[in-house]
Amino acid sequence: MPTERAAAHARAGAYLEVDLSAVQENYRRLSGRLGRAECAAVVKADAYGLGVAKVAPALWAAGARRFFVALPDEAIAVRKVLPTAQVFVLGGLFGGAERDYLAHGICPVLNSLGEIAAWRALPPAERPPAAIQFDSGLSRLGLPADEAARLIDDPSLLEGIELGFLMSHLACAEEQEHPLNSRQRQAFSDFCRRFPRMRRSFANSSGIFLGSEYHFDIARPGVALYGGNPTPGCENPMASCVRLRSRILQVRDIARGESVGYGATFTATQPTRIATVATGYADGYSRYLSNIGRLWLADYCVPIVGRISMDLITLDVSGLPADISMPGALVDLIGERETIDDIAEKAGTIPYEVLTSLGGRFHRTYKEA
Repeated sequence: MPTERAAAHARAGAYLEVDLSAVQENYRRLSGRLGRAECAAVVKADAYGLGVAKVAPALWAAGARRFFVALPDEAIAVRKVLPTAQVFVLGGLFGGAERDYLAHGICPVLNSLGEIAAWRALPPAERPPAAIQFDSGLSRLGLPADEAARLIDDPSLLEGIELGFLMSHLACAEEQEHPLNSRQRQAFSDFCRRFPRMRRSFANSSGIFLGSEYHFDIARPGVALYGGNPTPGCENPMASCVRLRSRILQVRDIARGESVGYGATFTATQPTRIATVATGYADGYSRYLSNIGRLWLADYCVPIVGRISMDLITLDVSGLPADISMPGALVDLIGERETIDDIAEKAGTIPYEVLTSLGGRFHRTYKEA
C-alpha cells in the first residue's frame, strides 16, 4: 500500500521544493558581510510563504537567535518551534492582546508613546524585553519626530522597561544612490545619540549592501534569506531557495485561427501545439504573466499563451519532442532559470509578493540541510 505522502504526491498538480540548506547559506552570506553586527532573521508571513515551522529552525541552526514577525500570532507560531528564541512583533503592541505577549514571551516593537505607556503598565516581572522604533522617514510605524522629542526630553517614560535595542527602517535601500538613505541614517543616528548605551538596528536585506555605516548592531534581512536579490540591477549574491514545478494535464493541437483561453487573447497564426498546466492565479502565479511569461520544460523555454486562469496555464510547446511535452511531464515555473526576481520583473511587482503569494495547493517538500 502506498504511504499517504506518496498518495499526496500523486494527487498534486504542482510541487514546491524549499531548499533549507540554501536558506542557511544565505543567512551565512549575509552574516559574513556584517562584521561584528548581529544578523537576525525576518520570518513574517509564514517565512515569506515558505513555511515558518521548517524555515525558522533551519535559521536557528545556522546561527540566528533573534526573529522578527508582523503579528502576535506569527510570534506564537515561531515560539512553538523555537521556545528560547527572541521574537519581536514589528506591528507593535496589539491592544487587547497584552496577556498573550506576556504568556508567550513575545517582544513588542513599541511604535508610539501610547504603546510605551501601555507596555510599562503591565507587571514588570512578566514583561520580556521590548524595542523602540523611530520613524526616520518611512512614515509608517514608529515614533514620529514630535513623540521622539518628548521621549528624549523625558527619559522617565522608559523607566522599568527592559529595552533590547532601538530601530528604524529604510525606505529606499534597493536604490543605493537614493538620497533618502543617507538622510534616514543621519536622522536615526541623531536619535540614537540621545540613548548612547542602547543597541541599534537599521539595515534590512538591501541595507546590508549599502555599507558598514548602515549595519549598526543588528541587521534584519528578510527577502534575501529566501533568494530575493537585495541588489536589483546587479548579479544576485544570494542562493536560489525555491523550485516550483507543475504537471502537464493535457496536450492538444489547434489550427491556425483558433484561440486559447478566456477572452481569446491569443490566436494561433499557424498550427500550434498547446500544453495545459495545473497551476493558476489561485496558486499565486500572477495573471499579469498571461501572454508574456515563460516556463521551462526540460531544457526548453516555452512561452505562456492565453490568459492564466484560476487553476490553469497554457503553453505553446510547438516543435518540442512529443516525449517531453506530454501529459504528466513537469514544467518549471520557479527555479534557477526563472527566478522570483525574473517573475517579479515581468509581472510588474517585487519578489516579496511572488513568494508570499504562493498558494497552499502545492505538494510541499523541504530539502534539509
